[in-house]
Amino acid sequence: MTGDTVPAEMLVPRFLGEGEISFVRKPVQKPGRGQLSIAVKANALCGSERGQFFDGSGVTPGHEAAGVVVDAGPETRTAVGTRGVIYLMDFCGECRSCALGFTNQCTNKRGDYGFNEDGGYGPYVLVNENVFFPTGDDVPLAEATMLLDVMGTTGHAIKRGLRLREDVRSLGIAGAGPVGLGTLAMAKILLGPEVSVVISDLSPYRLDLAGRLGGKTIDLREKTLFEGLREHGLEEVDLAIDTSGKAPARQSHMEALSKRGVLVCAGHGEGLSLDVSRDLIAPERAVLGSEYFRYDELHSNMQILHEHLPYLGQIITHRVALQDLQEAFEIFLRGETGKVLVEQ
Repeated sequence: MTGDTVPAEMLVPRFLGEGEISFVRKPVQKPGRGQLSIAVKANALCGSERGQFFDGSGVTPGHEAAGVVVDAGPETRTAVGTRGVIYLMDFCGECRSCALGFTNQCTNKRGDYGFNEDGGYGPYVLVNENVFFPTGDDVPLAEATMLLDVMGTTGHAIKRGLRLREDVRSLGIAGAGPVGLGTLAMAKILLGPEVSVVISDLSPYRLDLAGRLGGKTIDLREKTLFEGLREHGLEEVDLAIDTSGKAPARQSHMEALSKRGVLVCAGHGEGLSLDVSRDLIAPERAVLGSEYFRYDELHSNMQILHEHLPYLGQIITHRVALQDLQEAFEIFLRGETGKVLVEQ
């Protein structure tokens, strides 16, 4: 199966490091057995690409991509013209973890698109069919990118916490970047409006957006987490999710946990100091990690996106063309955006 308009080569961004992006030509690869060629229509910027922006990358970055199948290799079932999103992790589908659905913990992972395999900032990307998730024609492809980090990563983190604390009445979120904003939105949807959701950050732009999404905001330039909680009528939180990856944020949210409280670390980065007896054993608290999400969670999140598209769509604040990628990264990394989309 093949499309009629796939060119032989394409112009792709090259992350040189030191905050500089150039463009080079690469061939458009033909799909082999079990592979699909995707014409990328949208790819969202992510804070985890900061290292590639400043340190450079040997592959084309981009791991929040949505597009259209334009070519399909042998032994595939996906029709040319199918619209969908690309799951970051090139999971094997056969190991012990994958057999149980834990594709985000695959023990024989072949790679990560955008990090060690070419990703979605190029006009075309080659993927194994098992990581492609069809989304249908009802949701625009730009908005479909929210199924990935904005909804997938955040919903998974919330559900991880709920396994240990079912009676959550309050949630603290460290960081109001796109993942923090996604956590806020998914918490409102999954936990209901009666749960207090407090979100803290240093960026006025992002805190304003968090307020519009229904969060109780804390500006850490002006007050501490504990001062902000008290202003919102809270002394502690039942569940905390760190999206910032910053040690002080993790530490303060650990100290703000109630008895039986749960801290979920979803942002890679710095550490956390614990006094096991005081912080964990006596209050029966828990600290969990949460890495990306399971592929099968895309199905339920697709339904949520259908039902809450206008609300979730507020998280997307900027849309740019591929040639403006460098400027997009500069404003994004200054904290002056919500989710930024590159549309092609």
